[in-house]
Amino acid sequence: MKNLVRIFCVVLAVSFCAIAFTACGGGERVYVIGGTGPLSGENSAYGLAVMRGATIAIDEINRDGGLNGVQFKLDMKHDACDAEQAASAYLTLIESGMQVSIGSVTSGAAKSFADAAAEDNVLCLTPSASADDVIGAGAHSFRVCLGDPQQGTIAADELVTNGGYTKIGVIYDTSDIYSEGLYNAFVARMTELGKTAGTDYVVQSFDNSNKSNFTAQVNALKNANCDVLFLPIYYGEAGLIARQATQADFKVPILGCDGLDGVKDHLEGVDASVVVRYITPFDASSTDARIKNFVTEYQNRYNETPNQFAADGYDAVMIIFKAMQAAGINDVTITASELCEALKPILTGGEFKYTGLTGADMTWTEGGSCNKAANIVTVAH
Repeated sequence: MKNLVRIFCVVLAVSFCAIAFTACGGGERVYVIGGTGPLSGENSAYGLAVMRGATIAIDEINRDGGLNGVQFKLDMKHDACDAEQAASAYLTLIESGMQVSIGSVTSGAAKSFADAAAEDNVLCLTPSASADDVIGAGAHSFRVCLGDPQQGTIAADELVTNGGYTKIGVIYDTSDIYSEGLYNAFVARMTELGKTAGTDYVVQSFDNSNKSNFTAQVNALKNANCDVLFLPIYYGEAGLIARQATQADFKVPILGCDGLDGVKDHLEGVDASVVVRYITPFDASSTDARIKNFVTEYQNRYNETPNQFAADGYDAVMIIFKAMQAAGINDVTITASELCEALKPILTGGEFKYTGLTGADMTWTEGGSCNKAANIVTVAH
């Protein structure tokens, strides 16, 4: 029965492709890039940013004539950061004519999306899902952002080697694969540096049962005399922890990873003396002309400053476009699987490099990981 359903879906996909290709201009065919993310509710700052950044890229490509005169279309669906919703949205996208994808925004959803895409051999280039198993879903799966192992290692080096902190307090989310991946990479690097749990770093955790009251964790780290906090989590919980730490008179510096992008709007009530930083490949205050132009365009459209996820979304679409150019794609009726097979050797061949908003001379490994440098940004609050 499952195979029959699958065959039926493929037949529907062929039919919908014909519809999708005539979606613009009364018969004009388009290349369809699909993706999912949290577009409302909790964590919507991530999904909306990716969609908006990707939209700016699509508009720029189309304004400049598309690919050999053929325009592009972005089809983005809501997934609420949920694996089941991401898989369901994938089926909707493939049935509607998606030929290539920017995958999903967050790690749990992206893993589910990439697993579904493996069955149809659809290329996924996630802008922002950093968990290891996202690109481990198959040779069709790539990412733009830094991976969890990269960020966890950078964090340990920054705190120990560069920062000289002697007791690091860690709070992570055991129910989230993004947070757990960052934490595990951090611990691995701390071990390599000769540091031990309980002595050089003290660990507290939380899960889905309570993501609002962190009093116990904050007090435990304060009583352990930690001189810095490492928060490998998302900005919502990080903002709450920072505020509750201030209330507990525990005013130490905070370092996070790219999930803290967006935390600025969640630091009300945090003591001004608390330095909050996070790892990111994108700096909206950069003087680079291309970044400045993107920031200006984003602010004009959406009345806010773009975060890393917006820049990742822009770069993801541009990378797909540039790779299609490099592959010599000139057939709008190309299937998703055919396009995937054409793009994989371009991305991993060693000659293709992309310089965008989130890094210079980006390249990709056979495993789908992106090679690029990172910055550490200080949040003004």
